[in-house]
Amino acid sequence: MNIKKHIPNLITLLNLFSGCIALVFAFNQDFEMAFYFVCLGIFLDFFDGFFARLFQVSSPLGLQLDSLADMVTSGVVPGLVMFQMMISHSSPLVAGHLQIFPYLGFIIALGSCYRLANFNIDTRQTDSFIGLPTPANALFILSLPLVLKYAESLFVIELLTNQWFLLVITLLSAYMLNAEIPLFSLKIKKFSFKENAIQIVFLILSLLLLIFFQYLGIPLLILLYVLLSVINNKVLKN
Repeated sequence: MNIKKHIPNLITLLNLFSGCIALVFAFNQDFEMAFYFVCLGIFLDFFDGFFARLFQVSSPLGLQLDSLADMVTSGVVPGLVMFQMMISHSSPLVAGHLQIFPYLGFIIALGSCYRLANFNIDTRQTDSFIGLPTPANALFILSLPLVLKYAESLFVIELLTNQWFLLVITLLSAYMLNAEIPLFSLKIKKFSFKENAIQIVFLILSLLLLIFFQYLGIPLLILLYVLLSVINNKVLKN
C-alpha cells in the first residue's frame, strides 16, 4: 500500500475539517476563531498541493477534493460571515420578520463556487491566477468583522456597519473572484531577485502592513496584491 499517495488528500480533508469548525464559530458570531480556522485551512490548502508535487502523486481525485474543501473553507465561510455582518446592520426590506438583505451575503459563496469550478478547467492558471483566488478573498471578508471589532476610527465603524457598503463589498468580491484580471502567483520557483522581484516586494510590504495595521492590514494587503498585479500587467505589456 502506497501511503504517500494518501497524504495530500488527508491534508485536503483537514482543510475541509478546519472549514467546518470555522462555520460553527461563524454561526455563533465568534469571528476571531472563525478567522483563525480559515487561516489554518488555507495553510493546509497550500501544503496539500506541495506534498502532491513532492511525492509525485497528483491525481484528478485530489483536484476535485481540493476544490470541494476550498468551497467550504474559502467559499461558504466568508458568505456566512458576510450574512452575519449584514443581519446585524440591516433593516427589514419586506413586511414581517424576514430580512431579505443579509441573504445577499451568500453571493460571495456563489462567486466562489463559480470560480473554483472554472479554475479546474482553465488551462491559463497554472503559473498565475485569473481573478482573485478564493483564499485571498476569504481572508479579505473574514478580516472585516475583526477590523470593526478593534476599530478606533468612527469613519471605519460607520462604513462597516452600513448595509449598502457591505452589499458593495459583497458584489465587488464576487466580481473580483471571476474577473479577467491576471494576478501574479506567490510561488517562488527560482532563487533570483530579478525573476521574483514583485513577489518579494509584496511579501515585504505585506509584513509591514500587518505589523503597523494588524487586522486592518489584511484587507489592505489584498488590495495591494490586486494593485501590484495591475501595475505588473501594464509593465509587461510595455
